[in-house]
Amino acid sequence: MRNLLFSMLVGSLFAVASPADSRALEEPGQQSGQASGMLSRTVRVGNESHGYQLYVPANLRGKEKPPVIVFLHGIGQRGEGGFVRAEGGAGAVARQYLEQVPAIILLPQCRRNQFWHDPEMERMVMTAIDQTVAEFSADTKRLYLTGVSMGGYGAWHIASQQAGRFAALVSICGGSPLKSGDRFAPIARRVGRTPVWVFHGREDRIVPVNESRQMVEALQAIEGNRVRYTEIEGVGHNVWLNALAEPQLLPWILAQHLS
Repeated sequence: MRNLLFSMLVGSLFAVASPADSRALEEPGQQSGQASGMLSRTVRVGNESHGYQLYVPANLRGKEKPPVIVFLHGIGQRGEGGFVRAEGGAGAVARQYLEQVPAIILLPQCRRNQFWHDPEMERMVMTAIDQTVAEFSADTKRLYLTGVSMGGYGAWHIASQQAGRFAALVSICGGSPLKSGDRFAPIARRVGRTPVWVFHGREDRIVPVNESRQMVEALQAIEGNRVRYTEIEGVGHNVWLNALAEPQLLPWILAQHLS
């Protein structure tokens, strides 16, 4: 059953993405680290305050060392105030699926007119991770980074800049954030032996499939690499639907641990 739940995770996030009505559903009086459900938090980067969302399943409330899956959204969900509704019918659908994923889901939000590879956004994501680990006593050996489209680009960037921090990386229809020179080998060298699963649609007209092909080729040149690549024939940019229908994706993610 769980291997189908993650298949619905990003689907539910895209389906309910909206900056409106994203207030937390945390019960009043709950102590830090004891909350569950869809939560809203803030983190400061320099002089700026950034909001982010968390989903904590009830069965993980108060438990030590839960895993954390970080999800970097695409370009259409940039903004402020959270991109997943916490209330209403759509929020109920999201909670139904997120509740059954055996991990804390961390949902940072990229500011308008910015990208995940911008220094401020990278610092925001990493500070939100640190804050989540501290609040929920999360397992630092089981931090997983995932991203779709613009978020896939961001996942490559952050994983390469934070080498050795993540137990696994999933990039769906993403690509290299580097603009010139060898755009793939430098990132591959930094990602190194981190387990990676890459998905791309062969007919993608928004992010060319060569972005993933060349990144995978660069990773395969790394001794001891642990890269998996799934290219879907006849599918375009919405390959995330196929990726999330992959029954082994969630079990594969959660099986990875830092040594």
